[in-house]
Amino acid sequence: MKEEKIENIQKKLELITGKWWFFLIFILIQFIIPPYASKGYKLGEQGMVIGELLGHPIAHNFTKLYPVFKIIPIILVISIFFLRNKVTRLFSFYAAISYVLFAFLQNIAVTEKYGLGIVTINFLMFLVVAALWFWEVIARKNDFTPRKQPLWKYWVVPIAFLAFWYPLNMNTLRPDFNPLYLFTNMAGLAFCMMTPVYLGILTLFYPRVNIATLRVTSLVGIIIALYNIMITFPNLRVLWWNGVLHIPLLAISIYGLVLSLQKIPVEETRED
Repeated sequence: MKEEKIENIQKKLELITGKWWFFLIFILIQFIIPPYASKGYKLGEQGMVIGELLGHPIAHNFTKLYPVFKIIPIILVISIFFLRNKVTRLFSFYAAISYVLFAFLQNIAVTEKYGLGIVTINFLMFLVVAALWFWEVIARKNDFTPRKQPLWKYWVVPIAFLAFWYPLNMNTLRPDFNPLYLFTNMAGLAFCMMTPVYLGILTLFYPRVNIATLRVTSLVGIIIALYNIMITFPNLRVLWWNGVLHIPLLAISIYGLVLSLQKIPVEETRED
């Protein structure tokens, strides 16, 4: 694809994703698109269906692959700070593939009560995010060359690390800071745990990043984070720590969205 055409598409994406009606569409579809269940369900049971499906995703069938999807991101993030733009496209491609996997593995389940089920709205939103990351592989707007940044901008690092670590005992749902979880749990295949990492990287190199990708990923991140907060509060005694571990998603997504909506000064985008 010619560079001029790529630039035109990028400008249109940034323009469209910054419109008020674009955000309105994402809000409205939350109430319009219901979950799918092959065995059907009664009107008004959507919340129960979604809870059942998200509690039994097919991702649980791939426990042997969990370490793979923990080690690869670690290698990629370390590579960014040593190889810089030599791994930019690889990083974006892996992020895109991750969101495709999140869509299928987290939002599809087979349960006795509902049969084959799909959390349709999440499935579609995750694929939209994946498409924007695939687009970045082509557009190559992310620039990971070293730049001096104020120290405060690194606030995303510790909480993104906490999300990636996901120090939660899955049996008791209580804090468990086992260092092995950095390499063994399912966080590498979870939207809520990996999105803070991907967005955290983009915010550290802002504004020389793909603004449309940053914006849409942040928007979906906020929506999913709010869903998790809604689930956590009614069961605060049991789920409080899981709720805490979703704060990085909400905080970094809000930060990323705010950055993506700022008007970037010309000097900020000029090459050194």
